[in-house]
Amino acid sequence: MQPTILFSSSPDGGENYARAIAAAGGRPVGGYCPPLDESCRGLVLCGGGDVHPSRFGQPDQGSFDIDLARDRAEFALVRHFLEQGKPILGICRGHQVLNIALGGTLCQDLGPDLRAVHTRGEDPVDRLHPVSCAPGSFFARLFGTEHFVVNSSHHQAVDRPGDGLELCLFSPDGVAEGMVHTSLPVFSVQFHPERMPSPQCPAGAAAGAPVLEYFLSLCQEGSHGR
Repeated sequence: MQPTILFSSSPDGGENYARAIAAAGGRPVGGYCPPLDESCRGLVLCGGGDVHPSRFGQPDQGSFDIDLARDRAEFALVRHFLEQGKPILGICRGHQVLNIALGGTLCQDLGPDLRAVHTRGEDPVDRLHPVSCAPGSFFARLFGTEHFVVNSSHHQAVDRPGDGLELCLFSPDGVAEGMVHTSLPVFSVQFHPERMPSPQCPAGAAAGAPVLEYFLSLCQEGSHGR
């Protein structure tokens, strides 16, 4: 049976995520500020604009595209899914939301040098850069290698990790590109597996399917362990 997956996206940015969830074997429901659906086996937090920095105790120091309604909806969903022990996958903004929800902080802007590597800006295609896994880490097992190439389109990054989160995937400049919870079926990536490959992602990036497929395996009936 296909597990039903709740996804939360920007108002016009859910199509790629829904397609990737379906391709991995799930039944996607949701969209912008979706209501809680108790029948859903897992939650996908999608990419989008920045979280209001008051959520992690900072003044605004370079955040933009803030959507307070989306912040409220997603933090409420994360609390519920964490309390229920259900799987959560964070992607890009979702990677950051998950970190904040568990008590972590963000770097609000990477600065011009790092933005040139990590932010596509007005370019229609993503930046690409290599990443390295911590030896023997979750992502090394997931991708079958400790070094691969991912896409990138962000100007913020995880700073201090939240409670229970282990940073285990990094770009050469030290930006945290992936993390996993040490005891819950929860993990996240700063890159965009839902469009690896796609017209927005140049050739050379790893396939993103393992991320979604592993998440869906966690969402199968009775499979809530790491």
